[in-house]
Amino acid sequence: MAIKYLMDENVIPAYAKQMRRKRSDLLVWTVGEVGAPGLGTLDPEILIWCEEYDFILVTNNRKSMPGHLRDHIAIDRHIPGIFVLNLELSIGQNIDELLLIADGSIDGEYQDQIIHLPLT
Repeated sequence: MAIKYLMDENVIPAYAKQMRRKRSDLLVWTVGEVGAPGLGTLDPEILIWCEEYDFILVTNNRKSMPGHLRDHIAIDRHIPGIFVLNLELSIGQNIDELLLIADGSIDGEYQDQIIHLPLT
């Protein structure tokens, strides 16, 4: 199964736009778009949505997300994964990392994990 990304609302829109331009075959949604969680949706609800729709969350949220994930797993729920963007990398470098992950990953590889970019 192909990786699908949900961009958190704190991720600038350029990420989704550039990823879609580079890889039209990759499903990249953003919080607030039709079909995705609405703007202002609480993080625990976003994790449930990601679990139900099998999307990996891409975020800048380093502070509260570990606690939200811990709470999510504690109630016997799971998530395909969370990737935290690296603020020291350019948008293009972060996108290249996400595309590399999408191309080279196996199902379930990042389940219930928070991964900080870069992987390479």
